[in-house]
Amino acid sequence: MAELTSKASLTHSYDAATDLERPLKKPRVDQELEQDYDDYSEEPVRQTEEIKASDLYLDTARQSLTLILKKSAPYLYQTSIYMGASYADHHVFINLETTKVYVLPDGYPVADPSLDDIAFVLAPKFTRSTVANLSSPAHLEKISYDLQHESYLSGYVGLNNIKRNDHMNVVIHALLHIPPLRDYLLISDFRAKESELLKRFAALAKKIWNPRLFKSQEVNRASGGKFRLEEQGDPVEFLGWLLNRLHKDLGGTKKRNSSIIFSTFQGELRAETQQVLIRPDSGENEKPRFDIDRDIKSTVSPFLFLAVDLPPPPLFQDSHEKNIIPQVGIHSVLSKYDGTTTQESAGQLRRYKCQKLPRYIILHFKRFTKNIFVEEKNPTIINFPLRGLDFRDYVDAPMDESNTLYDLIANVTHESVAGTTRDKENTVWKVHLRAAGGGGDNEKWFMIQDLIVEETRKEMIFLGETVIQIWERRSSET
Repeated sequence: MAELTSKASLTHSYDAATDLERPLKKPRVDQELEQDYDDYSEEPVRQTEEIKASDLYLDTARQSLTLILKKSAPYLYQTSIYMGASYADHHVFINLETTKVYVLPDGYPVADPSLDDIAFVLAPKFTRSTVANLSSPAHLEKISYDLQHESYLSGYVGLNNIKRNDHMNVVIHALLHIPPLRDYLLISDFRAKESELLKRFAALAKKIWNPRLFKSQEVNRASGGKFRLEEQGDPVEFLGWLLNRLHKDLGGTKKRNSSIIFSTFQGELRAETQQVLIRPDSGENEKPRFDIDRDIKSTVSPFLFLAVDLPPPPLFQDSHEKNIIPQVGIHSVLSKYDGTTTQESAGQLRRYKCQKLPRYIILHFKRFTKNIFVEEKNPTIINFPLRGLDFRDYVDAPMDESNTLYDLIANVTHESVAGTTRDKENTVWKVHLRAAGGGGDNEKWFMIQDLIVEETRKEMIFLGETVIQIWERRSSET
């Protein structure tokens, strides 16, 4: 597949088909092509019939086809394709905006239904009806095949780790499996003044969910240049930047539901703070607590994900416990948001509780902390259910019609060498994705690590060091 990049002027190319003969007569060129080649002194000859793909032996074009994007400078664009057609013996070109095929430099238009699959690979088309079943078990039965007759399931396609961008890949996969955001991008048709990042992110979504790929893999550079591909990064930082950037590029404001990002992921959190007061009669081990007789400052602010603190791992272990990995239940760490558990920081006490839960909750487990010397890693394993996680204790006065049960839809894990120091060079990022809505004993999960895509057992999901989770609110019908 052609490489996706944030630079619009880049030339995308396959190996050109060099065995195509040029017809002797020159047909009439359409207005668009005449504008692209108006510098040519030779006037095209009119011809009533278009050249058929079968006459040009274009059955080999699926394996080797030259694709060129129009550059900003018309002269450079015309010169580059003219020289390619004349001297490099590259004659078959396709316009990436219109997906029309021509034989150049003479401008023969090629029209044949057999080329429709090439156009579909370049610009997949989705409708509301075609995306309606992507989250249903029926999607699991729609197996696709590429040109090498390799089977794949659309939506579960590997992304190349170009250098060290696997931390981006897992975030992209997780977001593109959130039904509202996925469907919005698939049926989009961004051709106006939308940002280049938004256009390419939508194009990447369409290619990952394309059921008619030539190759069952994709190449991704959707970071917009902010995150370097040759350096290992933090998926949480990339996720926060990407969500806010997409919200802004979609015309979102500070108002609720002003973009598909906010309507999908935004919730509201109440934070209460009070200055720490040390009482003379308090014992040495007594922790500071809120005093109802003193002023308590309360603020409500929006959030896109909730940060969850992990308990510190034991400093020392005896010989019998040295191989034991610390574990904690998810409700234990979520108690940070129960409205009563307090945290002390910078001379202030804080406690939190959600005011409004979003349809999809993103949890960030704070596994890495920095001290003066190194960045430490917390290896604690989180115990959580795949379905039915109840957030009732973490939201104020939930309405009866608002369900607080959530099911896991994506789980991003971190793997590195054993120890408590973060090792970015040997870090591996993986993402577990629930397939086609899941449900019941036949629920399927896939593990994706770069180009590795394989179905995984549910038991394997709990073994990794979870960093990001996305939970989907259970519908009232469920």
